[in-house]
Amino acid sequence: MRENFERVAQLKKEKNAVILAHYYVDDDVQQVADYIGDSYYLSKVATTLSEKVIVFAGVNFMADSAKVLNPDKKVILPDITADCPMAHMVTTAQIKKVREMYDDVAVVCYINSTLELKAESDVCVTSANAIKVVKALPNKNIFFIPDKNLAHFVAERIPEKHFIYNEGYCPVHNFLEVKYVEDIKKKYPNIKVLAHPECPRLVLEKADYIGSTSGIIDYAKNSDDKEFLICTENGVNHKLKLDNPNKMFIFNDLSICPDMKKITLQSVIDALEGLKPEVTVSEDLRKLALKPLEKMLELAK
Repeated sequence: MRENFERVAQLKKEKNAVILAHYYVDDDVQQVADYIGDSYYLSKVATTLSEKVIVFAGVNFMADSAKVLNPDKKVILPDITADCPMAHMVTTAQIKKVREMYDDVAVVCYINSTLELKAESDVCVTSANAIKVVKALPNKNIFFIPDKNLAHFVAERIPEKHFIYNEGYCPVHNFLEVKYVEDIKKKYPNIKVLAHPECPRLVLEKADYIGSTSGIIDYAKNSDDKEFLICTENGVNHKLKLDNPNKMFIFNDLSICPDMKKITLQSVIDALEGLKPEVTVSEDLRKLALKPLEKMLELAK
C-alpha cells in the first residue's frame, strides 16, 4: 500500500496534477487526495488551482462541473462509468414545460445533475448553500430539480416561496427508513442523529442535526456528545474517525454508493499514468452550464 501512495505522489509531481476527492470515495483514495470535501467545497477549490491536471475522485457530474469551471485544464475521471442516478431524474422537456406554466420561475438545479440540466437552469445549488441561494433569488416560484427530499427541506425553511417539486432522489439516502432510526435510538438512548437533507422527511424529523456532508463532519467534531448515527453515505466515516477517534459512529450497512466506490487507488494511479479517461465538454454546452454555476458561487459567497 505504501508503494502505491508513493507512486501517486511521484506521478502528481511528474504530471503537474492535483487530486480532488469527495468524502464518499474509498479511504485509500481520500488519503492520497490533495483536497477532500463535499460538492460545494470542491467546486470552489476547482477554480483556484494552479496545476494543469485535475484528477477528480468522484462521479461524473462533479468532474463535468470542474471542466466547465476550468476549460483550459485537463480533467480526468478515473472511472468514466462512475455516474449518479439522481443526476438524470428530470428531463429538459420537464423544465421547459414548467417555464411555460409559470412566468416568474427560477429553475434551481442541485449540482448533482447532468450538464444538460444545468444548461437549462438559472442557478445551481449544493446541500450546503441551497437555502442561502434560493433566499437570494427574486423569483417567487422555484422549480427545484432533481431531488425531491432536498427540495422539501429547503421549501420548509423558505415558506415565502412557492416550490414546484420534481420526483428525483438519491438511492443511497432515500432508502433510509424512520424505523431504522427509531431502532437505533432505542438501543442507544443518548445517540445523536445527524442526517443529510437528501434523506426522506420522516428520517429528518428524527434528526438532531440536518446538513451537508461537511456540516455533519463539523457538527460531530464540535459536539460534546460521543455517540452518533450518521444518515449519509458511509465514506464520510473516514474523516469522522480521523477527527474524532474517541467517538462512536453508526452507519447503515447499506448506505454505500456503488458509483463512488468505483474510484479506487489503482484507478487513480492508472488515471495519472495515462492522463485518461479525460472529461470533454463542447464549448457551447460549457458556456450554458457555466452560467448557473457562476451564479451559485456569486450568491453563496
